[in-house]
Amino acid sequence: MLNIRVEKTTNPKIKPDFTKPLPFGKIFTDHMFIMNYTEGKGWYDARIVPYGKIELDPSAMVFHYGQEMFEGLKAYRNEDGECFLFRPDMNAKRTNATNERLCIPELPVEDFVQAVKAVVDIDRDWIPTQEGTSLYIRPFIIATDEFLGVAPSKNYLFMVILSPSGAYYANGLQPVGIWIEDEYVRAVKGGMGFAKTGGNYACSLAAQEKAHADGYSQVLWLDGVERKYIEEVGAMNIFFKIDGKIVTPMLNGSILPGITRDSVLHYCREKGIPCEERRISVDELIEAQNSGKLEEVFGSGTAAVISPVGKLRYKDDVYTIGDGSIGEFSQKLYDFITGVQTGKIEDEFNWRVKI
Repeated sequence: MLNIRVEKTTNPKIKPDFTKPLPFGKIFTDHMFIMNYTEGKGWYDARIVPYGKIELDPSAMVFHYGQEMFEGLKAYRNEDGECFLFRPDMNAKRTNATNERLCIPELPVEDFVQAVKAVVDIDRDWIPTQEGTSLYIRPFIIATDEFLGVAPSKNYLFMVILSPSGAYYANGLQPVGIWIEDEYVRAVKGGMGFAKTGGNYACSLAAQEKAHADGYSQVLWLDGVERKYIEEVGAMNIFFKIDGKIVTPMLNGSILPGITRDSVLHYCREKGIPCEERRISVDELIEAQNSGKLEEVFGSGTAAVISPVGKLRYKDDVYTIGDGSIGEFSQKLYDFITGVQTGKIEDEFNWRVKI
């Protein structure tokens, strides 16, 4: 168990009006968690301090070689003021999968969860309670060695910052448009597509800008070899309801193993809803659309939870999914997962963790 030193702010910030729409990821709370790592010493000096700037040498390795990782999860508060996390152990385990790939030292699962709980508890009054809002939690690790050389760092910082946020997409549950990318690729098997690291997102920006310019919210990536098989959306995993069956691309080393993705699959299996994890080609998807078998498309992720897709663009063709509105199953999933997260419905799978 970590021995966390706490230094509370003497100059608390003015909180935003939580009854008004909140931006996503632009407002930050009063405190942050920090812990150091040095090779041979391990993780040490766990502390919660006032939120503020950090100082790094210009030669810090994170700036030059991209040795860093991050996670994303949320905290919620119910009508009785109780605070909850949603499956934080899964984020901790995924942290270590990313760390292993990027030669970052392992962070014990219990330490990750304890750190998140502690800093959220300090700033629990920052958790909004309006529909569709939450306290977004961003844990991250950066390499801090002052060295211009390609090698794993010997020193790191683990930090956790908090941001009261509204819906990831400005229109909330309104179906989004997705651009199926046929020029750029995001990841290949053997690379780091499964890892939660900034490089995966930096390389997606060119395609994302192209999609945004044409009015689409996100990019749907195809595999990097054949450019044939569907992988994931820039900010979420993707699901299709085809002829009554839920289908999602299988994990293959180039797809992020999403925690909401896992929750959707678990829900389907427990409720007896047919579901498959397998390869699905863009040609199969278009054929399903043209034959009337493609009933719903939705994304899943921490930020958006469930995001219905109303239209898909591939090459020069645009396909409207159903009547362009949110599907019945997408709505049911959203209601179930957010209901568990906020304590409004029974937590039958023991996913909710009280702070």
